[in-house]
Amino acid sequence: MDRFNLRHLAMAVALSTSMGTAFAATDNDFVDNAAAGGIAEIETSRLALEKSQSADIKAFANMMITDHSKANDELAAIAKKNDIEVPDTTTLVKQAKEKILEVRDESFDAAYANNQVMAHEETIKLFEKQANTVTDDKTKGATELKGFAQKMLPDLKKHLEMAKKLQAAHPST
Repeated sequence: MDRFNLRHLAMAVALSTSMGTAFAATDNDFVDNAAAGGIAEIETSRLALEKSQSADIKAFANMMITDHSKANDELAAIAKKNDIEVPDTTTLVKQAKEKILEVRDESFDAAYANNQVMAHEETIKLFEKQANTVTDDKTKGATELKGFAQKMLPDLKKHLEMAKKLQAAHPST
C-alpha cells in the first residue's frame, strides 16, 4: 500500500470506522453516531480550509461546516429535550483531529473528496435506518429523532452528489 493510500485510509477511518458509524440499534446509538459523524465532518472540513488551495473544495468545506453545525445543534436540542445523552464534543473533536493529522498537502484534495463520498454514503445509511424505524411513543424522543433523520436525508443526499462531483474533479493519482 503506497503512502497516499495510507493517508487516505487514515482519513477514511476518521469518519467511517472509529467515529462511530455502527448502525443505530437504539435512539441513543443514533444520537451518538450522528453527533460523532457531524463533528468529524466539521473537523475534516476545517482542515480542508487550511490545507486545500482549490476553490471548489473550500466552498464545499464551508457548506459542510455550516450544514453539519446546524444539524448537530438541532440534534443536541432534540436529545436534551428527551433526556438523551449527547457524546462529549471535546473528546470527539480530539479523536477526529488525531485521525486526520497524517494527511499531507500534496494529495489532500483527492483524499478529502474520496472521504466525503464514503462518509456521506455511510451517514445516509445511518439516517435511512433511523428514518424507517417503527417508533414507540413510549421511547423518549423516538418520533422526533425519526423526523430529524427524515428531514436531514435530502440534504445528505445532496451533499453526496456534490462530493461525487468533487471526487471526479480531484481524482486520486
